[in-house]
Amino acid sequence: MLTNHKLRRRLGTCLAGLAAMALVGTMAAAPAQAETTEAAEDSKVLRIATDGFIDSFNPFTSFYLLPTNSFRYMYENLVNNSAEDAQPTEGLATEWDTDSEGKVWTYKMRPDMKWSDDEPLTSKDVAWTYNQMMEKDELSVANGGLVENFDKVEAPDDSTLVITLKNPQSNNPGQEIPVVPEHVWSKIDKPGEFKNDEKSVGSGPFQLESYEANKSVTLKSNPNFWRGEPEVDKIQYRYYTNSDAQVQAIRSGEVDFITGLSPEQFKAIEGADNVETNVGNGRRFQGISINSGVADAKNNEFGTGNEALKDKKVRQAIRAGIDIDTLRDQVLQDYGQPATSFIPSVYEKWALPADNPVVSGFDVEKAKKLLDEAGWKEGSDGIREKDGEKLELRFLTDADATTEQNTAKFLKPWMKDIGIMLKNEASDVDTVSERTTKGDYDMYFSGWSINPDPDYQLGINTCDSRPDADGNGGTSQDGYCSKDFDKLYKQQHVELDEKKRVDLVHQALAQHYEDTASITLWYPSQLEAFRSDRFTGFTKQPTDGGIIANQVGYWGYSSVEPVSEEDASGDGGGLGAGGWIGIAAAAIVVIGGGGFLISRRKKSDDRE
Repeated sequence: MLTNHKLRRRLGTCLAGLAAMALVGTMAAAPAQAETTEAAEDSKVLRIATDGFIDSFNPFTSFYLLPTNSFRYMYENLVNNSAEDAQPTEGLATEWDTDSEGKVWTYKMRPDMKWSDDEPLTSKDVAWTYNQMMEKDELSVANGGLVENFDKVEAPDDSTLVITLKNPQSNNPGQEIPVVPEHVWSKIDKPGEFKNDEKSVGSGPFQLESYEANKSVTLKSNPNFWRGEPEVDKIQYRYYTNSDAQVQAIRSGEVDFITGLSPEQFKAIEGADNVETNVGNGRRFQGISINSGVADAKNNEFGTGNEALKDKKVRQAIRAGIDIDTLRDQVLQDYGQPATSFIPSVYEKWALPADNPVVSGFDVEKAKKLLDEAGWKEGSDGIREKDGEKLELRFLTDADATTEQNTAKFLKPWMKDIGIMLKNEASDVDTVSERTTKGDYDMYFSGWSINPDPDYQLGINTCDSRPDADGNGGTSQDGYCSKDFDKLYKQQHVELDEKKRVDLVHQALAQHYEDTASITLWYPSQLEAFRSDRFTGFTKQPTDGGIIANQVGYWGYSSVEPVSEEDASGDGGGLGAGGWIGIAAAAIVVIGGGGFLISRRKKSDDRE
């Protein structure tokens, strides 16, 4: 069984200095010169707004969204995922096959490849990368679960790689592992601590050139990329502490691309001069995780979860009491797809069909009946009671996340309608992270980005994947444990007949839905915008209605081309002095004593 014993360690808050208050006056007086750099003036530099958390650019250890997305541009995988539908496609390997038992996978490497420093790239680099992850715990932090089923990895010659598995598995083992150059990494004394934050050597379309904490990340094009050097010279991520400031930056032409817009921001920016928008069907789900009795892999319970939530009927009643369609319409303004399970509908083959018999909808009377059956009787104030205890639950949310706060506002009266007193507890993201790790919650707002093959996400819902109260051990989506689910997971993991495997995956998702360890609310649309007067040729994944940023691959930006001067139009939609003052004010956080700091906090959307 694949489990990951080193993933997603909680990290502290990073802080960096901000310029003095004179910045406001400078920006107001001369907005055209604000934040101007030589790179920003270059017509072949794609500037992207971000507030993403970065711990390092070490592909062995980092699992946060911005570094992980960067790795997909910096390092080619053995097997990639297509732009068309995210299915396996050629990467470093041009072809592969497996034996009849699904235990021995053989890959043929692309000939005459080079690393960005002109050194030859062969199957020996792949074998070295995988073996390092298998042999050293400190290098298995981010993707250790992907090699845990590996028995051995060999490179019999420069053009052949052979992976022998301990047990058969149906999903291709050559996916989602960044391959690094042995000649570089083998000389690093402490590779697990290596930040890899400048002048990287890789095989993807772009390489990391420089990183300034809380300021910028710059990647330059790789002339040795096997698909051909990109038309864009550089990608530059530019930091903004406030999403509204990012919106102003795309309007003014200070940046060329922005993603993660709220529905309000997206509607406000539609129709802006020289700005084109995209509503993408993304690979993310959002929902409510329920503390049904968290424990570690050895069943040692911990945390402060309400005992009532150990009863499946209570958890099912909570789902029945939520009008998810109304919630999606009001909170997301319908920028999201209806959800069934934690596998998004963009992966149509694997997602739990909406007509599956287990899927149910909003039904207040059903919710009340379930609570009655669970022994919770309505009290004089309408709140249900049992054994002298009122049914009161805590809902933990990120105070700075509009979607989470709006969801909480709707949930409170809906829960009261069925007899549950809901206490909304809004906090900063670090506190949310710490409390959920320790099991100090009843429910919290959660979300994950999902890869094309469901095996990993199914695997982190198994009993053996549960970490302890300090976060040590595996990674768990909801602290869920079910022997029936585990059995289905193991069956689909080794099933080589795709049709049979799809059925097993659906059965596992239905089991999870029935047990209600969490309530998937929706698959949020990814709302994006780019400067059409600067760049063209952004590739979506999937190509029909998909996303540009946060792909499982490097398609979004590697195909981009600068717009020719004759095709460019408009003056960039610049802001007046008042607009720039607004941006400055939004970006500055005042701390006691008159200092100015940017807080690089981890949000739920930072998690890959």
